Amino acid sequence: MNSRIQVTDNIEELLDILPPFLKEKIYKLEGLEDLIEVIIDLGREPEARFPNRGILLSEIPITMEDINYIVSKVGSFNGNNRAGIPKTLHRISCIRNRRGEIIGLTLRVGRAVYGTVDIIRDVIERGKSILLLGKPGVGKTTMLREVARILSDEFKKRVVVVDTSNEIGGDGDIPHPGIGRARRMQVSSPERQHDVMIEAVENHMPEVIVIDEIGTELEAKAARTIAERGVQLIGTAHGITLENILLNPTLSDVVGGIQAVTLSDEEAKKRGTQKTVLERKAPPTFDIVIEIRDRDTLAIHHDVAQVIDYMLKGYDPRPEIRVRKGNTYEVVEEEAIPTEEYMTLNGPEEDHHLKVYPFGISRNRLEKAIRELDIPALITKRLEEADFILTLTSHGKREGNKLIAKAHRDIPIYTIKSNTLVQIKNFLNRYFLDEDGEDSEYDRLLAEIDEGIRRAIETLEPVELSPQNARVRRIQHQIIEKYQLHSDSVGEEPYRRVRILP
Repeated sequence: MNSRIQVTDNIEELLDILPPFLKEKIYKLEGLEDLIEVIIDLGREPEARFPNRGILLSEIPITMEDINYIVSKVGSFNGNNRAGIPKTLHRISCIRNRRGEIIGLTLRVGRAVYGTVDIIRDVIERGKSILLLGKPGVGKTTMLREVARILSDEFKKRVVVVDTSNEIGGDGDIPHPGIGRARRMQVSSPERQHDVMIEAVENHMPEVIVIDEIGTELEAKAARTIAERGVQLIGTAHGITLENILLNPTLSDVVGGIQAVTLSDEEAKKRGTQKTVLERKAPPTFDIVIEIRDRDTLAIHHDVAQVIDYMLKGYDPRPEIRVRKGNTYEVVEEEAIPTEEYMTLNGPEEDHHLKVYPFGISRNRLEKAIRELDIPALITKRLEEADFILTLTSHGKREGNKLIAKAHRDIPIYTIKSNTLVQIKNFLNRYFLDEDGEDSEYDRLLAEIDEGIRRAIETLEPVELSPQNARVRRIQHQIIEKYQLHSDSVGEEPYRRVRILP
């Protein structure tokens, strides 16, 4: 956990395939160790791209001769229009016109980074299957490569890398030393990746298989087959968060999948849900999911099966958050899995707390609303203890009367139109904070947010809300995030306000 991060990029080999005038220009650039890629397009000025800037390398547009010069140095491109340089991790991708001629090139710098997995070394040691998620360029493949090296060199495991685009082990027949003693199986075309995954298990007796970019249903099924044979699987997939994978019909199988289940009337009442609910279909292929939020911040779901089960009940996942600190890391937030106690308001049950029995209402959202509003309420699963019932208008009086009959006493029933955090907060605020029954200031704030979100979605323009204090702004940001929108705060106090970004 205290090893230093080291970087090897072999950038000279990449620059050697460029025309001399471009190679000379790039060598003179500052911060060359941060170069991401070089862009070559016919009829346009060449560009060098860095993390936060792009630099034009010449005022003279690229000619077909320049492109042919580079292609002649690279050789053939594979089925997904990628090529590489032997014994390096650099990737050259081409753009073709309708006649199949190459008219554009992206030369991406490949780097072997040693020490990146120290932040998850304890997770890797468990021998469980791990899925890495994150946006493009965040370092998934780099971490995958380092995992292969650690497991093969330090743990002495039989590791096979299924390398579809030669991004993990580099181009050429001899893999890059960045994967250590792991063996590498190349894939002739992307559509054969699932076949090679199965072939690796059947022919080479691996203890671990490493695979990049699981993206099709066949690959997801192959991954399940591998896991069911007791082989540890380390892979990446097209998604940023665990929720993205769960809602992706092609890939949801790798985290267990979703199926609709119809409950009996009695079971539905017992659970306080509608008769048709969503449940996990099967055990997940991957036991652990790691979301790479940026190169130094990871969110870890240690028990995917349990997390998925609670997500389908309406609870938000609360993964462990780790942040890299120099040569070590810090756990800045512990993983929180809902428990029976968590489903009620945390803390002692005081006599003056009213007990709410939710029917068809998300317990997770109700608990969150109670906590954020800081009101004297508890959630109960025992109907006979409830001070009142909260349900949906769509359930009507019929279901409410059945509940009252079941409790053998008269219990007030209140309804809300929809099962959203905003609606729940609206009700609780009126019930606990507005005895005169008039709309509260909080109601007006929530109504303003609803209207602002609607306008931002419809107009695709930023919408500014009225100035509020820091506590209210924080709540506004949280509500906006639930609608998968972004927001920021602008202005100076006391006129600082939230701006909704479409």
